[in-house]
Order: sequence, then C-alpha cells, then structure tokens
Amino acid sequence: MKNQYCIIMAGGIGSRFWPLSKNNYPKQFLDIFGTGKSFIRSTYERFLPVVPTENFLVVTNAAYKDAVLEHIPELKPEQVLCEPMRRNTAPCIAYASYRIASQCSDAVIAVTPADHLVTNEVEFQRIISTGFDFVAKKENSEALMTIGIKPSRPETGYGYIELPSKDTQEGTVTAINGFKEKPNLEKAKEFLAAGNYLWNSGIFIWSLNGIMGAFRSFLPKMAALFDEGNGIFGTSEEQEFINRKFAECENISIDYGVMERATKRYTIPADFGWSDIGTWGSLYTHAEKDSDANARKGKSVIVDTHNSIVNLEEGVEAIVEGLDGYLVAYRDKSLLVCKLADEQKIKEWVEKL
Repeated sequence: MKNQYCIIMAGGIGSRFWPLSKNNYPKQFLDIFGTGKSFIRSTYERFLPVVPTENFLVVTNAAYKDAVLEHIPELKPEQVLCEPMRRNTAPCIAYASYRIASQCSDAVIAVTPADHLVTNEVEFQRIISTGFDFVAKKENSEALMTIGIKPSRPETGYGYIELPSKDTQEGTVTAINGFKEKPNLEKAKEFLAAGNYLWNSGIFIWSLNGIMGAFRSFLPKMAALFDEGNGIFGTSEEQEFINRKFAECENISIDYGVMERATKRYTIPADFGWSDIGTWGSLYTHAEKDSDANARKGKSVIVDTHNSIVNLEEGVEAIVEGLDGYLVAYRDKSLLVCKLADEQKIKEWVEKL
C-alpha cells in the first residue's frame, strides 16, 4: 500500500448547488445530508482503507487550503496543493502527478472528485483495489482506467462509457470502445436499452508512468511546462513556480485532453451506490422524503406541497404552501425558489446574479 496514492480534486465552486454552495464555501465542504461529515471528509475516509494518510494529495484553490485542513486535519499542509486559478482537471492532475513523481517513482494513483456520494464503501474499496492491482502490473503500465457505473435510469446529466459488449461482467477490468457526451433523454434511453453503456464516474486509476506518458503524448505543451519544474516539486520553491506557470496551462479536462485520445483505455463496471450529487435533482433522488415526497432540511411548515425540496440553514424558518415539484433553498442571506425541472438553469442564473 506504500505506493498507492489518491488525488482529491477539490477546487470547484459547485454553482449548480447555489445557494448552499458559494465561492466562499463551496459544495465539497458541505454536509448536505446531515451526516456530520462533509463531502470531502467522506471522500478521504472512503479511500483510507486502501491509501495511507501520507499518500493523499488534495488539489484546491488557494482560498480553500485552510478549509481542507479543517475538514481533514490528518493531512500536513504540504499535502494540500494550491492552484492559483481554475484550469480544469488536466492541469490539476498534472500538478499532483509531478508532485507524486518527486516522491515515488512506482506509484499507482486514484483520482477522485471531492464531492461524490458512495453508499457501499466496502464494494467501492474492492473496485479501487482491483484497479490498483491491474495498473501495477508491468504489462499494464500504460493503462488508463476510469470507473464505470451500471446505469439505473436514462440519466442526461452524466457522460457515458461504451463497452464492446453488454455481457461484460461487473467488477472485472474491460477495454473501452469509446466515450459519449451527456446525451439528451432519447439518446440516454437508447444507451440504457442497449446494455453496453456505463455512466462515467470521473474516478480514474493509473500508474504514475502511465499518466506521465499520456501527458507527454497527448498534452505535450502542458508536460513541457511542468517539466520545467523538475527538481522544484516538493521543495519550498514549488508554490512560486506554480503561481508563475499555471496560467500558461491549457484549460482542458482530463477527459478531452487525455482519455478520449488514448488507446489503452479500461474500465471496471461497478455498482456501489454512486452519485456525483451534482444537482439539486440528484440530491432529491438520494434524500429521505416525507409522506408527500418532500425532502426537507431545517425548520419549516409545509402545507399542500408535494415532490419538492425545502432546504433551510439553521436559524431560518419558513412556511411553504401549494407547491409541486419545486425547490426552496436558503443559505447565507440568499434565497432560491424554482421548479426542480429547471435546475440545469441555476448555474446560468447565478452568473447573471
């Protein structure tokens, strides 16, 4: 386990979760389900049985470093890597990979967002261990893996992984035919009916050599940029180097920049109660509901209201009457009232605000 690493990506704002998630305290630090643990804390604990504490790296915005250490006090400050600006997931992963390269040349790495939900953690850890074992083999040193989730509905909010066959066994490593963008509802229904498509979880596993080789092959300018810092990563000069060079990185996701261009791509079809909880609708799906199918948090009186979310911060009271399929949320002097069906527009509305 000494060479098993985890990169937690925790730099996003989560604006689709406004007003709970804001610039000053984004989604990864929230305890949306009232479990006593934030998303980022749960993510850390979920990987802890397969990754030692000293092998975690959290990549985040410089403004959130203190919050990361507050939620995961087991980490040392140098385990929190600070991006001076947002540049999508490829530069984030490159930065952390170069840091790992300064510490462990034979590392195998899992990369995860900070804000996912997993309900079956034992199965999750089995899948991650299977992935680690696969990419650690010499013959698989160039393998790039993303964890695929068996779809339970025609979801339009996720990208999809195409498998060679619908007969692929759950929990086993299989090659990937290709990736599909987030589909419309009709296409999502086709994917579900075909049986050889998985949701793309955005959780990756590869060897250090595999991902470094991929950056050099598919994003050579980015690799050359970070190569300038060889000998600096893991030293007191690292942050100053990153502050100078990070803005020069292409703003591109690891999916577009690497995974869609690679040839040795694999997945493990899995079912461990996963959701990215990326929207209020996905929260509603997983939340406990009352007899009128309302998901409630905070102090409220709800009258003749059905199929809705009422989410209020502590100290706020509300009376809600006559709604069906609505979202009512209040936090930090900000109020949102909209149809749950229009949740995809929230990000656009927040930008206008």
